[in-house]
Amino acid sequence: MFAKINHVAIVSDNYAELAKFYEAVFGMRTSPNTRAARATTVGDGYVGLNINPRRAGRSAGLDHFGIEVENSDEAFSRIAKKYPTVKWLKRPSTRPFAGISTHDPDGNMFDISQKNMTNRTSVYVENDGKANPRHIDHVAFRTMNPDAMAEFYRDVFELAPANINRKPGDNNHYLTDGHMTLVIMPWDITDYDGTGIITQGMDHVGFKVESLDALKTDVERIGGDNPRLAPAPLATGAEGKALAALFARSCSLGQYQMTDCDGTLIDIHED
Repeated sequence: MFAKINHVAIVSDNYAELAKFYEAVFGMRTSPNTRAARATTVGDGYVGLNINPRRAGRSAGLDHFGIEVENSDEAFSRIAKKYPTVKWLKRPSTRPFAGISTHDPDGNMFDISQKNMTNRTSVYVENDGKANPRHIDHVAFRTMNPDAMAEFYRDVFELAPANINRKPGDNNHYLTDGHMTLVIMPWDITDYDGTGIITQGMDHVGFKVESLDALKTDVERIGGDNPRLAPAPLATGAEGKALAALFARSCSLGQYQMTDCDGTLIDIHED
């Protein structure tokens, strides 16, 4: 395909610890070329997960995703022709994964890279395209105009509608590059009745695993060995239960919902 989703980024106060969580629970591997003082990068063989330290003024949590294209000039030509409100910014050479950062017409930020861009290093060149048994298979965001945003990602990046067995009431768009799925979810303030309101933007990251039972066993063992790597509580108190229920019904790809040790929402299904 013309484009593929090749990385996901998280911002965290505990970025090094969070990388160990994804290594221990999902078998991701840290790049030997990571500069530990700047960020930690782990990969599943296909997708890179960049975990950045939180700086002053920046929110923690799931931050953005990245798309690798065959021809970045063609991608930006498509954007300029039909989406004049979209702008972009060249990233500094310290980013091993993002040549250029941009956004969709609703303001949802993502990165664009091309294989021969000079600042691509770390797992973004080390990944061999063969995903681990436990691997990232979707990333989701909520937005005010999901129909128009789905058209944007189809027009510019040629992502194709995925054939999904939908849960009742699912109005999401599921667009795939053949391996990863981009889930574009409607944002509606009334969905947050009974829980804390989460603003539009990145929602969750999704994994496919070989066995949910094996994953749950590993999570319990890892948390017992090191409580700092235990998932953050999801459904605590009335508001937590309401959020967990919203999360469970919001994406048709997930069979089991949890968080990482920093509270990032993770949606999981088995192979």
